[in-house]
Amino acid sequence: MGCWRDDVIAFATDHHTRLHVEEQIRWIEREPHNPRPFFNLAQLYRMQRKRDEGLALLLEAVRLDESFADAHVALTEVHSVAGDYRAAWRHARAAERHGNRKGVELLERHHIAEC
Repeated sequence: MGCWRDDVIAFATDHHTRLHVEEQIRWIEREPHNPRPFFNLAQLYRMQRKRDEGLALLLEAVRLDESFADAHVALTEVHSVAGDYRAAWRHARAAERHGNRKGVELLERHHIAEC
């Protein structure tokens, strides 16, 4: 019974996520200079373990808007998991400059020295 329930939940979740992915792609097509759908799509891809796709979308989001602090925090997370602490700190400090200390707090909490 547990496997059946897990299969149904996984299918429903995947279907729901796929709908959100398609929605964000359409938003990007309508507003290619808006960083928000790039960020949203990156978060969905990260949930699907599509690290490289998510990273590229987050980088595009901060290219479009350097002050997008939430995207910098997400980049802090991605780079810290990958062990690229120099890039993680760079994005944590960028987020901090724009009013969001979550990336700095994450790195400090895990005792990752600033490079």
